[in-house]
Amino acid sequence: MKYEDAVATYDPALGIEVHVELGTATKMFDDAPNTFGGSANENTTPTSLGLPGALPVVNRMAIEYAIRIGLALGCQIAESCRFARKNYFYPDLAKNFQTSQADEPIAFDGSIDVELEDGTIVPVAIERAHMEEDAGKNTHVGGASGRIHGADHSLVDYNRAGVPLVEIVTHPITGVGDRAPEVAAAYVRTLRDIFRALGVSEARMEQGNVRADINVSLRKDADAPLGTRTETKNVNSFRSIDRAVRYEIARQAEILDQGGAIVQETRHFHESDGSTSSGRPKSDADDYRYFPEPDLVPVAPSRDWVEEIRAGLPELPAARRRRLLDDWGISELEIRDIINAGLLDPVEATVVAGATPDAARKWWMGEIARVAKQREVEADGLATPANVAELQQLIDDGKLNDKLARKVLAGVVEGRGTPSQVMEADGLQIVEDTGALEAAVDEAIAANPDVVEKIRGGKMQAVGALMGPIMKATRGQADAGTAREMILARING
Repeated sequence: MKYEDAVATYDPALGIEVHVELGTATKMFDDAPNTFGGSANENTTPTSLGLPGALPVVNRMAIEYAIRIGLALGCQIAESCRFARKNYFYPDLAKNFQTSQADEPIAFDGSIDVELEDGTIVPVAIERAHMEEDAGKNTHVGGASGRIHGADHSLVDYNRAGVPLVEIVTHPITGVGDRAPEVAAAYVRTLRDIFRALGVSEARMEQGNVRADINVSLRKDADAPLGTRTETKNVNSFRSIDRAVRYEIARQAEILDQGGAIVQETRHFHESDGSTSSGRPKSDADDYRYFPEPDLVPVAPSRDWVEEIRAGLPELPAARRRRLLDDWGISELEIRDIINAGLLDPVEATVVAGATPDAARKWWMGEIARVAKQREVEADGLATPANVAELQQLIDDGKLNDKLARKVLAGVVEGRGTPSQVMEADGLQIVEDTGALEAAVDEAIAANPDVVEKIRGGKMQAVGALMGPIMKATRGQADAGTAREMILARING
C-alpha cells in the first residue's frame, strides 16, 4: 500500500528504544578499555570474556553519566535500583546473559519536547532509562549477505562486550499521523544532541555509539487499542529511521487491508532499498527470565550527589538553539547545519571572541571544514576561535582580503603562529603603498585600450577585466575596492 493511503486508513503508533554507548574510559563492569576499533578481542578481561570466577564491579562514572541523561530527560532518579540478568542465547556475550536492569531502572517517568523542522513541538513521554552492557560483534563468514543465513561460520569479537550502555524507552508515541517518520527521526536527533551536550558519549551514529530500535504498530483510529507491533533493530542514521518507519507503516497497512495479522517480531532494516525483513519472534519480558544479579549490590545514589550532578548540567541543546537563533538572527536550517557538522561550540566561541555570527559560520563551515575533510581530522583541532576571530578582524580592518585571509589561515593551520604573525612573516598584507597600486592600475589601463573604451561606453562590468592584471602585479595584495576607484578615476577623470 502507498504510504499516503496507509496513513489515511490507519493511525500509526511508535515506540522507540535508543541505546547510547557511554564514553567512559573503561567498560561497565571491569577495567577493560572502552575504545572503538582495535584488533579483535584486544580490549578484554576475564570478566569481558565471562570466564568462571570473574566478578563484575560497577563503573561509577557510568552511573553518573546515566544520572546525567535521566535528569536531562526530566526523569526521576531512583533512590535505589538493582541490576538483573537477562537470559537468552547470546553468542556475543560469553557468559550467556546480559547484565541489565529489569523492573528497577536508574531513571523513569520523564518527558522531552521534540522540535520538527517547521517548529512544531511534539512532546515525547519517557518510560525509563536503564543501564546495561553492550554485546560483542558477530561476523558471519561465507554467505553472500553477511548475515547468519547461508554463512559457513561466525567469528566473535568481544571488544564491545561489556561497554556501558543506557537504553531509553519511550511510552507509545501517538497522534502524529503522517508525520510519524519525521517525529521518529527528530526524536533520535534530539537525544543525540543531548548526549553530546552532556559529554556522556561521542554519539557518532556511524560508529554505532547511538542505535535505535523502532517499534511500529497500526490501529483503525485513535480510540482503538494499540495494534501488534514490530521492532526494527539497530537503525543508525536519521534518514534510515525515517525510511524504516515509512516502510513498516505501508507494509503493515497492506497486510491489515487484506485481512491478515501482524506478527510480533524483530525486523532488519536494509539500507539498499529502505525495506525491512523478518528477524525473530519478539519476546516479551517474561521470556527473558530476569532475576536479580547476585554478584552486584544495589545502586543507591545519594540525593546530594544527584543534586550536585543536576547543578552541573550544561545548557541543553533545545534551549541553546533557541537562544542562538534569537541572538544570531540565522535560520533554523543554518543552525542545524552547524550542529550536524559538530561545529556549534567553535562557532559560538568565535562569536564570543568578537566575530559576527555570519563570519564565524563562514570560516568554520567553509575553509576550515574543507581542510579538515581533506586531512581527515576534526575541524576544531585546526584553529582556535580566537584565531578565527582575529583573522576576520584583519579583514574588517582592511589589512586582508578573503583570498589573502585563506593563505594566512593555511599558515595558522600549519602551526606557524597567529593570523597577525603569519600575515607579517609572509608579507600578505593588502598593499597600502598608493604609488605601487597606481603604477599597477596605469599599466593595466595602458595594456588594455579595448577594455578602457568599453568602460567609457558605460559597460562597468568590464572593470573586472582590469582587476586580474592588477592583482597579478600586486601578488593579490591590492584592495579591490581601492583599485576599482582608481581605475574609474583614471578613465573618467
